[in-house]
Amino acid sequence: MGNDDHRRRKTPCGFCMAVFKWIPVLFITAVIAWSYYAYVVELCIRNSQNGIAMIFMLLFYHLFLTLFMWSYWRTIMTSVGRIPDQWRIPDEEVSRLFRADSPETQKRILNNFARDLPVTNRTMNGSVRFCEKCKIIKPDRAHHCSVCSCCVLKMDHHCPWVNNCVNFYNYKYFVLFLGYALVYCLYVAFTSLHDFVEFWKVGAGQLNASGMGRFHILFLFFIAIMFAISLVSLFGYHIYLVLVNRTTLESFRAPIFRVGGPDKNGYNLGRYANFCEVFGDDWQYWFLPVFSSRGDGYSYPTSSDQSRVSTTSPVQRYDAMGDTATSRLDGNPTDKLIGASPLDTTNHHHNQSPHQVRSTSVQPTQLLQVQPSSPYQDELNGRQEQLANGSTAAARSSPAECVVNGAAVYIDMTIGDHPLKGADPAKGSPRPANGDLPV
Repeated sequence: MGNDDHRRRKTPCGFCMAVFKWIPVLFITAVIAWSYYAYVVELCIRNSQNGIAMIFMLLFYHLFLTLFMWSYWRTIMTSVGRIPDQWRIPDEEVSRLFRADSPETQKRILNNFARDLPVTNRTMNGSVRFCEKCKIIKPDRAHHCSVCSCCVLKMDHHCPWVNNCVNFYNYKYFVLFLGYALVYCLYVAFTSLHDFVEFWKVGAGQLNASGMGRFHILFLFFIAIMFAISLVSLFGYHIYLVLVNRTTLESFRAPIFRVGGPDKNGYNLGRYANFCEVFGDDWQYWFLPVFSSRGDGYSYPTSSDQSRVSTTSPVQRYDAMGDTATSRLDGNPTDKLIGASPLDTTNHHHNQSPHQVRSTSVQPTQLLQVQPSSPYQDELNGRQEQLANGSTAAARSSPAECVVNGAAVYIDMTIGDHPLKGADPAKGSPRPANGDLPV
């Protein structure tokens, strides 16, 4: 049933339309009443020859019929609810909204009014959703139903067969109604199949006074099969919508979020969580038409909320740290660090130790300062004396060699501002001016 809005004006035309809306419900009720007579009276009582089989047939039939009618009745009679007053915009604000000279001004007024409301859905221009007929801020997933003349929470669609909007409060009942209606039709068709086959084996001239009863059984089978075929697709589609947490309206037009834009999967929390959002957390009430859905109908968890809570990958955790001066992803690899710190080939030895070693057994850019090993101490002292006496021959001798961390290195020894020049003992090639020789 629609929302009993006291502001709606009652007219004779409106009363006639209200009666006309109940015609599909009356039709379904009449079909169910006729199927009850055809199955219980004609098939089981008058036509059954096995009393025990008849008892079991009637037992399961009434069980499925009870669940079916219970769900159907709850779907029809559950109200769509009423939006609380805190969502309603005062009349003076509505007047300001309609007098606004630009869409940006209207957008600012709506955003200012809804700043304390739990709304994440937006319109195409990024404004808060507003219903001009109800004069309210629309809650997330709510839409205005022109048949019910009100805004409906989590509106799926308006179903004429139940004369009600399928919404947050009765969506579980509606899915159960479709499921139990399908089970009811399949059960009736299966148990009447034997009599349906027997009907075609009997000649037309052999029909006796109970022929009308056999025609009831024949049409019962046909109608049960016809409704079962239509219910299979409808029930399967709504089961799919439950598992992806989507309404029929959202499957045709994706909701627009304040952050992220349009997204059909914006409310998808996973199949089990989606199922529990409609049917509840207690499995004992899953298949009974009693209200057990999660939430209040005004705010819903989104997939982005769930992704922020769940464990993220190492790359995502790193990105969540924010921008840094040097990023591991953007920085140079370690094998290129030597290129990032080139050696200076200028004469800067005034501020350095007279003995500098470049080693390949340590970090590429690390300069080691060591003392020459004792076997070369006498030779070094002799060269210093020769240089002091003006001899240049000693400068061309082979460089000193020592061991650092188990690796053989060459020592670039400088005296004053003049580096020693010599040949590579391993390759016989001239030595670079900066003394950077391979090991």
